[in-house]
Amino acid sequence: MLNAVGIDVSKGRSTVAVLQPGGVVIRKPFDVYHNKSDLNDLASFIKSLDGDTKAVLECTGRYHRPIVEALHRAEIFVSAVNPHLIKNFGNNTIRKVKTDPADAKKIARYTLDNWHELREYSDMDSKREQLKTMNTQFDFFMKQKTAAKSNLIALLDQTYPGVNNLFDSPVRSDGSEKWVDFAYSFWHVDCVRKLSLNAFKERYTAFCKKHGYIFNELKAEEIYSASKSLVATLPKENGYRDLIRFSIKQLNLESEHVEKLRVDMNSLAAQLPEYPVVMGMYGVGTTFGPQLMAEIGDVMRFTHREALTAFAGVDPGRDDSGQRVAKSVKASKCGSARLRKTLFQIMTCLLQNMPEDDPVYQFLDKKRSEGKEYYVYMTAGANKFLRIYYGKVKEYMRTLLDEQSQNK
Repeated sequence: MLNAVGIDVSKGRSTVAVLQPGGVVIRKPFDVYHNKSDLNDLASFIKSLDGDTKAVLECTGRYHRPIVEALHRAEIFVSAVNPHLIKNFGNNTIRKVKTDPADAKKIARYTLDNWHELREYSDMDSKREQLKTMNTQFDFFMKQKTAAKSNLIALLDQTYPGVNNLFDSPVRSDGSEKWVDFAYSFWHVDCVRKLSLNAFKERYTAFCKKHGYIFNELKAEEIYSASKSLVATLPKENGYRDLIRFSIKQLNLESEHVEKLRVDMNSLAAQLPEYPVVMGMYGVGTTFGPQLMAEIGDVMRFTHREALTAFAGVDPGRDDSGQRVAKSVKASKCGSARLRKTLFQIMTCLLQNMPEDDPVYQFLDKKRSEGKEYYVYMTAGANKFLRIYYGKVKEYMRTLLDEQSQNK
């Protein structure tokens, strides 16, 4: 006998329904709180059921983690599925019913209808969940860093216009930048031009020595000369100095968080089996690679390549009805916005570097030369990239599985 356990997850509490084929209700929907006692009781109840049992719940950000981990530890078959699949699953009713018990029953019916296609949650999925959580935080801190940098530049435009364009040194491993360090010491244009050239050179030499930068006398003279023509709209007062230095400290803190997460994400992604294949694709580095792996997850859960492009929301839409056939339809955009952002960044990297032997760049360049609009060829390029990603990664994963089977 088949037992389908449908679990509708919410924050701190879940509603559980158990059905058998033919709509037989084993137990009416009941609530389970996400505490140790209730989760242990739920696991004991599920294990007491006679027959083959599978539990299914939706991936709901972080709220489903306590219950899926508890059932997995209890060696119960549990599968976390995309909420979009449950939403589109037929209700077979014209009434609109939206309650937790009704949703739990719907998930249980989905479990029965897709019994053989369900994919069991594994320990590797735990690492993928952790990577995705880190990517969420990376995206958050990147937004905070961008906001902090914009705020700092807005302040400096009133005290030292253009100071953010003085240097082109690369960002350091800790996220610090030379122009930011310079602005902390020389926050107002008068900090430069009110000194004599020799006095500024001495201060600039001390600045470079303190922060580990190479002193360039010609650069010092260039900065000093340019400062003579700048116009500051705010006076050189301690209040403005404190505002700017506080903003710099905030920016440095956000930058430090971003770079630490970047390193940690790459370290965690390296533990996943598909890491060498993903990193071997052009345009994918230690930043974009972990982001792709975080948002896509296990590629083996996609039955075909079109499923992956649909998941990402970069699949070309169709809008046909009778004799009307729409020539231009927007992408569905039903998947992860962070995944689409990463894909567009990779497409931008390809367009900037123009690798002639890369098939994705060749495709992008072809569409661009045909006069396609920016979003059209960028979306098409992202679609092609995902198809290649799917083929390479899935073939590699199958090879690993075959080798593991032969070794057993």
